[in-house]
Amino acid sequence: MPPARRGFVRRQLRAPYAAVVGALVGFWLSLTPSLMPRAAGAQALISAVCACAGYGLGALVGWLVRRCGVRPVGRARRAAWWVLAVVGGIGCIVALWLGLRWENEVRRLVGVDRVGLLHVLVSVALTAVLAVVLLLVARAVKAVGRVAGRLIATVMPAVAATLLGGLIAAVAAYVLVVDVGGGRLVGALDATFRTLNDEFRTDLPKPTSPDVSAGPRSGQSWNELGRQGRLFVVNTPTAEQVSAFTGEPSLHPVRAYIGAGADGVDLEAEARRAVTELEALGGFDRAVLNVATGTGRGWVNENQAQALEYMWGGDTATVSMQYSYLPSWMSFLLDGDRAQDAGRTLFDAVYAHWQGLQPAHRPLLVVSGESLGSFGGEAAFSDAHDLATRTSGALFVGPTANNVLWSRFTSHRDPGTPQVLPVLDRGATVRFADVPADWERPGPWTGVRIGYLQHANDPITWWSWELAVRRPDWLEEPPGRGVSPHLHWIPGVTMLQLGVDQFAANSVPDGEGHEFGQSPAYAWAKILPPARWTDADTAALAELLRSNPAPR
Repeated sequence: MPPARRGFVRRQLRAPYAAVVGALVGFWLSLTPSLMPRAAGAQALISAVCACAGYGLGALVGWLVRRCGVRPVGRARRAAWWVLAVVGGIGCIVALWLGLRWENEVRRLVGVDRVGLLHVLVSVALTAVLAVVLLLVARAVKAVGRVAGRLIATVMPAVAATLLGGLIAAVAAYVLVVDVGGGRLVGALDATFRTLNDEFRTDLPKPTSPDVSAGPRSGQSWNELGRQGRLFVVNTPTAEQVSAFTGEPSLHPVRAYIGAGADGVDLEAEARRAVTELEALGGFDRAVLNVATGTGRGWVNENQAQALEYMWGGDTATVSMQYSYLPSWMSFLLDGDRAQDAGRTLFDAVYAHWQGLQPAHRPLLVVSGESLGSFGGEAAFSDAHDLATRTSGALFVGPTANNVLWSRFTSHRDPGTPQVLPVLDRGATVRFADVPADWERPGPWTGVRIGYLQHANDPITWWSWELAVRRPDWLEEPPGRGVSPHLHWIPGVTMLQLGVDQFAANSVPDGEGHEFGQSPAYAWAKILPPARWTDADTAALAELLRSNPAPR
């Protein structure tokens, strides 16, 4: 190998002392527990990013120290590297051992299988690969900045040239990664999810009931509903199924759904079509009218809808409209306001028509939504009083940390109540529950009832950008149900961990993370129970929903 090339390779393999220390500390911190179990790939991603961030921070500290004139040489330098090698090696062994213990503790808390040494070995190998790739990318950006700085230095002072060269490299990297690479990735994902939205499944026949969209009385065609709309319509329980549960003659529930279409329909137009569809299907003639805001791809929680339908003997109507065909995380990142606009627009349109009905003939009006659907569903209201005045109840499941009303209610909770399970105004109107028994806190619940169903270990509820710089209250308080007592806030690291956790939040057993199972049945039984409804009825309904899961 030519000397020049050997020198280049040697420089690429060389790492500053402080940068290596930072990388080791970042790697160790990445192994601390968070809310969800981690697959080896997820752990590797977190570890690689943390190690590279630590490397960069350490390199900066080392540069500042050297600028102050501190530069160990000779025997002191060699001794420092030997100490680092010994401490680093022992530290990695201890950190990996503790990380495996914490990982299995989290898995035990959420009820999934333990992992062993193979999990550790695979995650370490993947971490090394990802860290090298990230480091090479960072060095490439640095090289571009250095070259730009040298060119600029011919016409500007050296310090200004260095700063400007670094800025040019950063902008170039941003354009390539975000605008070019990110744009192409988003475009590819958009096309993929649009195809999935238009997908027809041979096991989903067009409905024949006059009470649902795409049926004989509907103004919507079967292909207009989109994949989630077709699932929503097909999963409607029949009058016979409802009657088998109630033991009495029952109605076929009304379900009205407006698909987004390939070109993204105007929300105002969608809302008007939703009201027209409800009228055509007889939705305003039912006892209960549920305005449900879906997730990003238009999904509506079947257990949330069916619980009301079975509970009220099918004398219900549920209306929803699709505002996106993207997964919730993409929909939120690319156009988070659209969920709020959709929830507000749909409710306002339904409410305007509802107000025009004779008071004696108005159905009980409720709102609901899960995850991004709760984010959009509560957007139609200014506060708890507005919710209680314009509805007969509400159920929001798995709220996000960005939910405006949820954040306000949680911040204004009664003193002494925890953030993961707050009490607001002694539970007069708004209540929060993790398990069914929580709805009874702190006593009788009268008047209009607004409920939030949330889990203490749901990263979708507790993740926010603020986690990077501020310790949240829920990490200062005793850990909630299903949360590891070894979870502590680490600047930057905790935000990254919970961000990755979100992708595993729907892969855990019911009752953990972002999986709520039959809990909506217990919630509606407290929020809007029909006359003579009992706890035994609720248990029977929950068992029915458990034994007959709807396809997704």
